[in-house]
Amino acid sequence: MKRLSRTLKIIQVFARYRLDTLFLSLTLPWYIKLLVWLMPWRFIIPASKPEAERLRLALEALGPVFIKFGQMLSTRRDLLRDDFAEELKKLQDQVPPFSGPKAKELIEKALENSVTELFSEFSVEPMASASVAQVHQATLFDGREVVVKVIRPGIGKTIRKDVDLLFTLARLVHAVWQEGRRLRPVEVVAEYEQTIFDELDLRKEAANGSQLRRNFENSDILYIPEIYWDYTRSNVLVMERIHGIPVAEVDQLLDQNTDMKLLAERGVEIFFTQVFRDSFFHADMHPGNIFVSRNTPTSPQYIAVDFGIIGSLTPEDQSYLARNFLAFFKRDYRLVAQLHVDSGWVPANTNVDAFETAIRSVCEPIFEKPLKEISFGQVLLGLFQTARRFNMEVQPQLVLLQKTLLNIEGLGRQLYPDLDLWQTAKPFLEDWMKERMGPKGVYRTIKQQAPDWLEKMPHMPQLIFDALNQVRNLDDARQRDIRAYEQAKADLQTKNNRTRYLGLALIASALVFSDDRILEWLCDLPAGSWVLAGLGVLFLLKRS
Repeated sequence: MKRLSRTLKIIQVFARYRLDTLFLSLTLPWYIKLLVWLMPWRFIIPASKPEAERLRLALEALGPVFIKFGQMLSTRRDLLRDDFAEELKKLQDQVPPFSGPKAKELIEKALENSVTELFSEFSVEPMASASVAQVHQATLFDGREVVVKVIRPGIGKTIRKDVDLLFTLARLVHAVWQEGRRLRPVEVVAEYEQTIFDELDLRKEAANGSQLRRNFENSDILYIPEIYWDYTRSNVLVMERIHGIPVAEVDQLLDQNTDMKLLAERGVEIFFTQVFRDSFFHADMHPGNIFVSRNTPTSPQYIAVDFGIIGSLTPEDQSYLARNFLAFFKRDYRLVAQLHVDSGWVPANTNVDAFETAIRSVCEPIFEKPLKEISFGQVLLGLFQTARRFNMEVQPQLVLLQKTLLNIEGLGRQLYPDLDLWQTAKPFLEDWMKERMGPKGVYRTIKQQAPDWLEKMPHMPQLIFDALNQVRNLDDARQRDIRAYEQAKADLQTKNNRTRYLGLALIASALVFSDDRILEWLCDLPAGSWVLAGLGVLFLLKRS
């Protein structure tokens, strides 16, 4: 009954915001378009607003799960038109908080103790609320200020139902729309499903936060709050409370004389440090999750919260990506195309010349602008869109990277409009490549692998002996295969000979019995000739 009610709600919102116009603009089978055209609300409700705005309003009306799905879609510019991506970026996840006493009850149940015994102070009124969880402020008995994050009651079941509906819609789109296979709607929903269900386990977020804190321990550019594991469960997370200025509050930052240029450049440095030094990057760095410390405005320090979404790259992806960036800004499009093939991001049989030409046609107009006006994120986006035409498979880790880079770059330009991201990033990438490929990198690799080599060294004689045995066995097997082949060839030749002799005998018999004169001539032959002929036949049969 609840599922039917939810389905009717979706149909109502679909009609109210005239989402049928989205379907009429697609390449769909005629019967689908006819069905959409005959929907009765088309003749009652006007479609007065732009399509992208109506889609955003519909997602807002459908509630938190659809809002978060829209937010995720806004980062997939490889799938959406620019107007839709820009409109979906406006989605605000402002959800009314649930009951404070209910949150208190959930916290006490999870931590198996009353809040009065857990905290010296606890605010029943939430300080912030989102679709999946809400946050309360509290103080530990030793005086440390903390925030307590608690998952909404019953949100898991709600998310499960809405995600199932999204899968149904995705399969429908895949079945009836010609572009459905390229856009992979089912895979997009599956990616969203994994992301949102990961957010329901706060222990994963806590582990991510702890790792980031270790990576930037004693750093003067990024501070990560401490996680209190003794108070953390799957649905409750207790973390150090931070006091900073929201990064979007530019006026407050200017009022305290923050060095805005340095602040913007440090944001870029943080991104590349996480991606290339640590291969562990905060992939949800929108302004709501980023603050600036009030302590040192002339040497500004970022503070990050909300670690539910984390990205990582393999060493191979790191190397290929860094070389791609450097080749791009040197306009070496041939190397860019070849790197995509070498990395396996596009099929090995890709025509590198055609791929190079396609990349050049996308990037040359971008480089006509002054370097500081070039969007690093848009370059990466153009690269992925071009590669998609050459059957590039969706690379989830690169999609997260693209999303994070767009966030960082947008944030940096908001703080300091003249930010030259390339001038900030290029030295970092070049130093990273030198360190990775140079003598230091080789020494570090040897140093890292030396314990494994020492552990395996006593086993080396046996391993070499086994390898030689395998080579010998392979040679013996090859000889057996050759002998088997020769035997099969001889057997086939024997079979052919028998067939040939039998054929000749049949032809001879046919000639003998078809002509009376030949038969009479054979009858007049002496007995010795018959004996010799018989011996000859026996010899041929034996040989065959």
